[in-house]
Amino acid sequence: MLDMKKCFQGHGVTAICRWFVWMLFIGIMGNPAFAGLPLEQWKTSNGAKVMFVGTSAVPMVDVSVEFDAGSRLDPAGKSGLAALTNTMLEKGIAAGKGRKGMHEAQIMDAFADAGAIQSGKVSMDRGGYRLRVLSGQESSDGAVQLMTRFLAHPAFPADVLKREKAIMTASIREELTRPQNIGSRAFKKMVYASHPYGQSPTEASVAAISRKDLLDFHRTYYVADRAVIGIVGDISRKQAEIMAEAISAQLPVSSNPMPVMPEVLFPVGGKQVLPHPASQAHVLKGMAAVKRGDPDFFAMTVGNYILGGGGFSSRLMDEVREKRGLTYGVSSSFQTLVQPGPFIIGLSTEKSQVNDALAVVDQTLKDFLDKGPTPVEMEAAKSHLTSSFVMNMEGNRKILELITMVGTYNLPMDYLDTWTDRIQAVTADDVRAAFNRKLAAEKMATVVVGK
Repeated sequence: MLDMKKCFQGHGVTAICRWFVWMLFIGIMGNPAFAGLPLEQWKTSNGAKVMFVGTSAVPMVDVSVEFDAGSRLDPAGKSGLAALTNTMLEKGIAAGKGRKGMHEAQIMDAFADAGAIQSGKVSMDRGGYRLRVLSGQESSDGAVQLMTRFLAHPAFPADVLKREKAIMTASIREELTRPQNIGSRAFKKMVYASHPYGQSPTEASVAAISRKDLLDFHRTYYVADRAVIGIVGDISRKQAEIMAEAISAQLPVSSNPMPVMPEVLFPVGGKQVLPHPASQAHVLKGMAAVKRGDPDFFAMTVGNYILGGGGFSSRLMDEVREKRGLTYGVSSSFQTLVQPGPFIIGLSTEKSQVNDALAVVDQTLKDFLDKGPTPVEMEAAKSHLTSSFVMNMEGNRKILELITMVGTYNLPMDYLDTWTDRIQAVTADDVRAAFNRKLAAEKMATVVVGK
């Protein structure tokens, strides 16, 4: 019999104790599909959507404010604008109308004094900021107010912008020496062509960005009625309402409709081979496939785990590495966005073995599309995905990311509660049908860096 008192003596716990506690947690929580995440949603008076989960497990509050302000909205010839705008938010607060300005060092000192952890974030679809503070502290309230101020009134100081543009330019130059980054840029361009998802910042596009561009981008997209405020932690619903209202009250409301994005086209495949002195070739193969909220999402999730997302349990790893020794690692993944995101198979191999490795990848994919997964593969995939779901809900920050996703993409309020049930409901026929609806081998782009 395990002596639980010994588990919590000293400076840590043993592996067996950690296992016991984890099993106890699962036993108490049960299947997360039935546990029920206490997710609440409402809108502030000026239209910001609020996603809230109250939990007193730890005395912390995690807050995020995200906007429809991702890189897909970068103007032509100015790729990198969304990222620069987001980076510059915390670099200064503009003075005006009784509001005292602050510079970068003052803002960072104030966060440090409050013990806050903060960061900006930009993806292709979203841009925003997140903050972690202790609950019930006056200084923590001040940190939230500070974040609110620069979200609404960033100064975008010219000298700091010049510095940040130089940093971004240096980063681009470094990226263009790495085969993985070279391949990623080329793959995006092949799959999405002129669509905004296919664009990447260049030295020229960053050089073209002005302070006025930042002001215009912020004014257009950092608005209350396109914001999702996520709040998770040791705070009551009433306190969360007050916090969300205070955050959104300073933000303007949109005055123009969102620009209409071009449709994602599905060009006929092709292969691009790029030279690089690296000892190994880096290979990417795929196509645009699944958008957020697609009915095929759960079948694609199960199927992708079996094909290439399950590490050493996947077919691709078994066929390309274990049976033939053509790579140390191969995987598949797919990303869901507002519009169809990419499905990607990636691997690296000796340059002399590229054609052999690609032939095995192609045959493995063809077999999967033709025949679908086996019953044994289905059982293993669903077991892993459902059991690991608890881990994806562990901690305020992971929950914050998930509920913000639900709010941003307008997913059902029970999306997280029913996730495991929907995974378990997927059949082998569902996987095969979904993969054949979303993927076509002859339409896939292939990029090889290194020859």
